[in-house]
Amino acid sequence: MKVYSSSSSRLELGQIGGKAFNLFRLKSAGLNVPDWTVIDQSALVEILPDELRSPDKFDSIRAFIDEFPMPDDILSSVETNINRAKNKLFAIRSSAVQEDGKDFSFAGQFETHLYVEFNDIPRFVKEIWKSNFTDRVAQYIRNNNLEFQYGIGVVIQEMIDPDVAGVAFGINPNTGEENSKVICSVYGVGEGLVSGALNADTFNVSGNEYESILVSKQQAARRAKSGEVELVDVAAEQWDVPSLNDSCIQEINRTLDVLKSSIGSPQDIEFAVKNNEVFLLQTRPITQIHKAAKKDGKNRIIWDNSNIVESYPGVTTPLTFSYILEAYKQVYIQLALIMGASKKTVAQNEETFGNMLGLINGRVYYNLLSWYKVLALFPGYRLNARFMENMMGVKERFDLPKQQQSSKVAALYRTSLMIFRIVGHTFTIKKETRRFLKEVDDSLAEIKALNLSELTAYELMQTWVELDAYLTPRWKAPVINDSFAMMYFGRLQKLIEKYKISDNKNLQNNLLCGSKDIISVEPIHRSIALATDIQDNPEWKSLFENESPEEIWTTLENENFKELRSDIETYIEDFGDRCVGELKLETISYKQDPSLFIAHLRAFVIQGVTKSSTESTVDQELRAQAEKEVDQALSRKPLKRRKFIKTLQKTRYFVSNRENLRYDRTRVFGITREIFAQIGQVFEREGKLNSYRDIFYMTQYEIFAFIKGTAVDSDLKALTSMRKKEYAAYEEMELPAERFVSYDAVHINNNFFDTSIENVVDGELSGLGCCPGHVKANVRIVKHPSEVESLNGDILVTSSTDPGWVTLFPTASAIIVERGSLLSHSAIVSREMGIPCIVGVTGLLKTLKTGDLIEMDGSTGAIKILENE
Repeated sequence: MKVYSSSSSRLELGQIGGKAFNLFRLKSAGLNVPDWTVIDQSALVEILPDELRSPDKFDSIRAFIDEFPMPDDILSSVETNINRAKNKLFAIRSSAVQEDGKDFSFAGQFETHLYVEFNDIPRFVKEIWKSNFTDRVAQYIRNNNLEFQYGIGVVIQEMIDPDVAGVAFGINPNTGEENSKVICSVYGVGEGLVSGALNADTFNVSGNEYESILVSKQQAARRAKSGEVELVDVAAEQWDVPSLNDSCIQEINRTLDVLKSSIGSPQDIEFAVKNNEVFLLQTRPITQIHKAAKKDGKNRIIWDNSNIVESYPGVTTPLTFSYILEAYKQVYIQLALIMGASKKTVAQNEETFGNMLGLINGRVYYNLLSWYKVLALFPGYRLNARFMENMMGVKERFDLPKQQQSSKVAALYRTSLMIFRIVGHTFTIKKETRRFLKEVDDSLAEIKALNLSELTAYELMQTWVELDAYLTPRWKAPVINDSFAMMYFGRLQKLIEKYKISDNKNLQNNLLCGSKDIISVEPIHRSIALATDIQDNPEWKSLFENESPEEIWTTLENENFKELRSDIETYIEDFGDRCVGELKLETISYKQDPSLFIAHLRAFVIQGVTKSSTESTVDQELRAQAEKEVDQALSRKPLKRRKFIKTLQKTRYFVSNRENLRYDRTRVFGITREIFAQIGQVFEREGKLNSYRDIFYMTQYEIFAFIKGTAVDSDLKALTSMRKKEYAAYEEMELPAERFVSYDAVHINNNFFDTSIENVVDGELSGLGCCPGHVKANVRIVKHPSEVESLNGDILVTSSTDPGWVTLFPTASAIIVERGSLLSHSAIVSREMGIPCIVGVTGLLKTLKTGDLIEMDGSTGAIKILENE
């Protein structure tokens, strides 16, 4: 086993890891570093059997390390390299090859052990080794696209029992100012600072002068009699005095200058002070300096997926993203023109329209900078921005600098133009909607009349291009309707507040529920009706209870099941594109695989879900009570009542129509899915792809370029193989933050997992109440509806839902969703089904787990944890 002393020379980073390598740098700079020795990272690699070197064998690796007999030469090497080692205490730290580098610190990933006695060193070396094989480390490596290392160096360093310890930065990490340094210090060991257990004094240094920001330091982290580090009380006279004196501050200041000069970059150091002597314990480059340096706002983008995750859950493939990126661009260009923006203005902002979405580790996000820039083109920017935030479920406002907003004169002109156009569209919207629906029906019918399997790749491409060219300019009705839904939804809310109609916070939701014209709930009613028919027929019921979905679908071809198969085929023809992930082209729809729908029907049959068991009048009762409150509040105010009722009617129409028009969007996505799947079939037959489904790992541009002869990559198997590997890694990664900031180049040195601007859970969980009702039940965390067949009265808790989730709703006592807004799918459908529901709950999945007993109030959005599992 290779063990090196602090006096060794010519050691490489790959031998001893980042932390030990940096200790040698400190010593070379002539700085005061406690003696140490380091175990080569290859020591662990050499003892691990080849059959254990797999990420799914971490438990076995840790067990192997526990049983491994440590050689005696570790202690003898320590004794040789460190004077009077047997009488000293030690700090045992990790030193991974990728740790403490310029790009990745691995902070908090591995273990550190302080105050270790000489004879215990081998045992704690094992603990460091074992800490390399944890899910936490594996996740960090996946998140940063690094290669897993089976070896890890171990630093054994003389323990300094400090009076004061802390960290210091060679530049100000908050502002990026290179002429400013920051020193933070606490009493006792630095563990109290890095763990967040103790508040620290801060010294902002500029040149040889510094500003002191002192805190009351009533506790310190020190070694207890047990040998463990514990928080102990500090004498009262030390609470409010500086933890570092001027001499130590100036020495640390000079040390940072020396390190910047010798290493070539600003450093983040850890230090300890004993009897006014400063010791350097470790150093690392300050990672992600860009965050501080770019506070000037250059290409500062806030990314948010609090609402769009409902449409594009999980990892989304390149084909889907490239398709929707262009679709959003074209749709919102139309909206801008409708709202009064000139063609010249639209042309000048074409790049903004083309960047309304982003793909972060395979997941779709709103680029809020682009969204607000587009809104700034509309009159009434701030009012529209607030309404948009409510509808999209955006949890924190993000306003553009005033120089990016319109002048008052331009805004006034465009406001007049917009009002004129809006008034015109209020008279024509129903006619435009009918015309749009007919145009969608006609164009889809025309494609369905084709036998897509007989078309060539070029013919399939042309079929889609012609469909897109025909429908995109005609997407005016959905765009106008969405705008009216946004405006009237906000206007209704304002009138409720202005007229002081009720203290009921859920009044607006209750007024909007009970609309029987929303197509989103028709699939659930139709599927429950089918399940009821099946349960009423003993032969059908037996088939569904005892056979697999695939076997059921095959059996339905028999003559005695002809009626049932016909009903199911009619459902699939009507709603076969309405499924989980229906707006993702890679999704396999019910039309493509009917057995998926059979699986849902089978679940209903097994659960005993019928029309009578799911009948509810809650939505009608809520609506009637809300209308009664309005009548009572405005009974003697006829003009206000007339204005309010008219606004309410308009809001109901546009909100319902919004859902219904979105179904036609689903139908268009469905036929698009079929066309591109057929192109994949052609490519597979011709030996260009290993599987037709690999087509979804190409962008729309790449597919068409390959067909037209302008592709820069002709080896599609290699291209899609690389992409599938990349996207499979995204599936394993930790979810990026719901909301985060990037600077400069988005995919260079930006932390997608930084949750610092997300709302922090303070006290009890809470969200937006969407459908009232008090429920006390156990939590069931569900990540995908296919995970479970029935919730058996548990509360469904998930990140987001789409229309494919409704098959689970009837078996839930309540629904709580982490993402979403008052107009999201789960909110609308739960109101129609009378199921208590809360959406937009910050920190939901980080707080609750399956089996927790909770109480929720669908009116107020309050959630109370009664008993943890």
